Amino acid sequence: MSIQESIGPKSGLPDSGAKDAGFMIGYLEALSLVERLHRLLLDVIKDEFERVGVLEINAVQALLLFNIGDNEVTAGELKSRGYYQGSNVSYNLKKLVEMGYMHHQRCEIDRRSVRVKLTEKGRHIRDVVAELFGRHAEGLQAKGVLGPEGIVDITASLKRMERYWTDQIRYIY
Repeated sequence: MSIQESIGPKSGLPDSGAKDAGFMIGYLEALSLVERLHRLLLDVIKDEFERVGVLEINAVQALLLFNIGDNEVTAGELKSRGYYQGSNVSYNLKKLVEMGYMHHQRCEIDRRSVRVKLTEKGRHIRDVVAELFGRHAEGLQAKGVLGPEGIVDITASLKRMERYWTDQIRYIY
């Protein structure tokens, strides 16, 4: 089913004219693109790790290590700071600790809380991902795919969408 078909009269969405339908088509295309780009990013990371011979870690775990960087955080902070978007953060943290990519330690103040940080092995993975992203940034500019102004526009638009969706969660429900 195409995006245009999905917003027809049987879709359950209001039929409020061609102008609104055009916006709705664009919005649905943007949603689909964001989802596809995230999956594609994970595939790109996976391929890079296969290329360099790191097979014990998956792309989600590698991205988590990259996002944590040099910070020391609790599991709860991972989601609130935007380092991790998945629902299985405890599983991935446990696996990363077991494989030696992260170190965990109980918080001195709140013994229920566990703080995590990267080990040397975890910092190596972070560096591999950082180098991959650096090559991508250079390639995007060198091939004229996206320049500085374009990345600023995309980032600003996505931040506005994030703020709007966050407000929907906080204030509507």
